Amino acid sequence: MSKRNKRRKNSNNNNLTQSILTILRKQNSNPINYKQIASSLDVRDTSARNMIIKLLKKLQLEEKIEEIDRGKYIIKASKNYYTGIADVTSRGQAYIIVDELEEDIFINNKNLNHTLHGDTVEVYVFKRRKGGKQEGEVTNIIKRKRTEFVGVIQIQERFAFVVTSDTKMYTDIFIPKDKFNGAKDGEKVLVEIENWPEKKDSPFGRVIKVLGKPGEHNTEIHSILAQFGLPYEFPKEIEEYANNIDTSINQTEIKKRRDMRPDLTFTIDPKDAKDFDDALSFTVLEDGNYEIGIHIADVSYYLVPGTILDTEAYERATSVYLVDRVVPMLPEVLSNNACSLRPNEEKFTFSAVFKINNKAEVIDKWFGRTVTYSDARFAYEEAQHVIESNVIQSDSEEYQLITIPKKISITGKEYTVKKEITEAILKLDELAKILRKKRMKQGAISFDKVEVKFILDNNNNPEGVYFKESKDANKLIEEFMLLANRSVAEFIGKQTPRKTFVYRVHDEPNDEKIAALENIIKRFGYKLDTRDRKTTANSLNRLLKGVQGKKEQNMIDTLTIRSMSKAVYTTHNIGHYGLAFDYYTHFTSPIRRYPDVMVHRLLQHYLEKGKPASEKDFEEKCAHSSEMEGLAAQAERSSIKYMQVKYMADHKDQNFLGVISGVTDWGIYVEIISNKCEGMVRLQDIKDDHYVFHKDEFAAIGNRTKNSYRLGDEVYVRVKNADLVRKQLDFVMLGSKDEFDG
Repeated sequence: MSKRNKRRKNSNNNNLTQSILTILRKQNSNPINYKQIASSLDVRDTSARNMIIKLLKKLQLEEKIEEIDRGKYIIKASKNYYTGIADVTSRGQAYIIVDELEEDIFINNKNLNHTLHGDTVEVYVFKRRKGGKQEGEVTNIIKRKRTEFVGVIQIQERFAFVVTSDTKMYTDIFIPKDKFNGAKDGEKVLVEIENWPEKKDSPFGRVIKVLGKPGEHNTEIHSILAQFGLPYEFPKEIEEYANNIDTSINQTEIKKRRDMRPDLTFTIDPKDAKDFDDALSFTVLEDGNYEIGIHIADVSYYLVPGTILDTEAYERATSVYLVDRVVPMLPEVLSNNACSLRPNEEKFTFSAVFKINNKAEVIDKWFGRTVTYSDARFAYEEAQHVIESNVIQSDSEEYQLITIPKKISITGKEYTVKKEITEAILKLDELAKILRKKRMKQGAISFDKVEVKFILDNNNNPEGVYFKESKDANKLIEEFMLLANRSVAEFIGKQTPRKTFVYRVHDEPNDEKIAALENIIKRFGYKLDTRDRKTTANSLNRLLKGVQGKKEQNMIDTLTIRSMSKAVYTTHNIGHYGLAFDYYTHFTSPIRRYPDVMVHRLLQHYLEKGKPASEKDFEEKCAHSSEMEGLAAQAERSSIKYMQVKYMADHKDQNFLGVISGVTDWGIYVEIISNKCEGMVRLQDIKDDHYVFHKDEFAAIGNRTKNSYRLGDEVYVRVKNADLVRKQLDFVMLGSKDEFDG
C-alpha cells in the first residue's frame, strides 16, 4: 500500500472514530450497539459495519468507552470533558465558561460544531501545540439557550436566508420555500430554528411571525421584544379570564383584614404612572411616636396559583419598560384598576406597619393583609415642592394635583387632608433622611446614575432629551420601600427552624473587576481603598460623589456599576452587598414583579403557621425570575439605544461635544455630553494619521504625529451614520476640545 493510501485510510478511520464518539456522547449514558451506530451514520455495507465493530473494540481497549451490556457501549467519563456555557464572540469563536475552572476554554470556529451563544455544551479540552495553552472542541450540545431569532429575510426563488443583526449569531438561517409564512423579501421576521443538519453550514428554520418593514417604529420595538423572547400583548383567553375576576371590595373579605381606611394614606409616583402599587400611611400616636404603613397592592388575592393568569404572570415574571410603552406583567384590569392604589378608592393591600420614633428607630412592626383608602395621589415633582416650600401648590399648572379632597370622612372620622398631608410628607422626609444616613454609614453604596429620558411626539418620534434626577421625594419613597423589604426578609429569615423564602441577594464585587476599575479611575486622579468590605464601599461612595457634575461622571458611574456583581433572586440568603443589608427581599412591587407575588404568598403562608415550602420549587422559580429580569433589562437598554439613534438621525448637521468612553483596536467610543448618546469613530476613518490602539494607556495614538485620543478626553464629533435596524451610531472625529475650540 502506498504511503498516500495509508494516510488516507488512517484519516478515514480517525474520522469514523470521532463520529462514533460523538454519537455515544449524544446518548447521555444510554448504551447503544454497533447496529444503532451504523444506522445513525447511515452505514449499510458490511465492510463499514465490520470497521465500526473493530473501532468499538479499539476504543474499549483505550478505555475511552465502556461495554455496559453485551455489545452495548457508553462513553467513558474523562477528566478532559467539561460542561459549560458558550460565550460566542462577534468573530464566530467562543469561550466556554465552566464553573470549576478558573480560565474559560477557547473554542475555534471549526470546533464549535453548531454551538450558539448561551448554549449549555459538553466540551473536550486539549492543549494547542503552539504555546501549550488549553483549547477545546464542543462534543455535545446539551441544551440550546434559544431557538428563536429576529432578522431580515432575503428571498431567493426556492428558498430564503434570514440575516440577523445579533453580533453573537455568526450564521444565517436557511428557510425552505414552504416555511416563509407569508413573509416578503426584505421584511423583518421572527424565525425558529428547527434543526441543523450535521454537514450544513446554516441551521434550518421557519418564519413564526412577520414583524414588518425594517426601520419603522413599531417594527423595531416589536423586534426588540421578539429578540429577547418577550411578548407584546396578552392572549385573548388571558384577557377574558382577567376581565371576569370579581374585583369588588366585599364586606366578607374586609372582615378578614386589618381596616386601615381611616388612616391618612397617599401615593407618590412618577407623574406619568398608570399603576400605583405602593402607598404610605402616616399617623401621629399619643405617645409622640409615629405609625407608618407601607401598603402594597394585594396582587396575590386576585392571582390564584394554578390558573392560566398566574401561569402567564409567572412566564413573564416582570413588566418591561421600553422607551415608548410598558409591557405589563398583568392585564390592565388588574395592573391599572383593581390592584392600582388610585386616589379616593378602597383597595385590598398587603402591609408592613411600623411604629417609629423621632430618631427613625423601629419600635414595633406588624405584617399582614389590610384594606386601605388612598386620600391623594402625588407626582414626585409635587411632593418635592412640598418638601422644598412646606406648601402644597395645587393651583399651579406645573404642580397640579390630580386630586386632593379638602375633607375626608371614613367610618365617622373627619379631618382636613391638605394640612395633614403637608405635615406627613415633611416628617416622612425627615425620617427618610435619617434612615438613609444610617444605611450609608453601614456601608451601602449610593448609585444615583443619571437616567436618560426622551420627550416623544404623538408618533413616538423623539423631540428632546432630558435627564431624570433622584431628589428628596424619590429618596423618601425609596427609604420606606427598603425598610419594608428588609424587615419582611428579616422577619422570615431569622425564624427557626429555617423557612424557604425568596431573597434578593447581591454578592461582593469580584476582585479582578474592582482592580480593573481602579486602573481606569487612576487616569482621572481617583483611587479606592479596598482593604475590607466597608472601606471598599466607603471609597466607592466617595468616587461616585466626587465625579458628580464632571465630564467623566456617566462613564465612571457605568464602569462602577459594571464592576459590581449582579443582584439575583434565590432561596439561599447571602445578604445584599450594595445596600449593606444582611436580609433583603422584594415585597413592594407585585404588579410588575412576580418574585414580590411569591414573597406575599410565602409571608401569608407563614403568618398562618404553614409548614416550610419546597425549596427546590422556589429556587427554580427564582432562577426563572432572575433570567427574565435580565432579558427585560436588555430589551429596555436596546429600546433606549434605538431611540438615541433615531434622535441623532435628525441631527446629522450638528457638531457635538462628547467624552471618550472606550477605546478598542477598531474604534473610539464617544458619549455625547448633552444627551448621553454613544457612538463609535472607526480608527480607519481618522485620516490625519494611522492610529494604533495602546491597551495599557487606554488610548489610540497616531504613528506619525503621536497625536492621541485617550479615555476621558473631550472631543467634538458629528454623526456619520445612524442605523436604526442595527441600532448603531457612527461618528466622524472632528478633533479634541482644545484643538477644536482653539
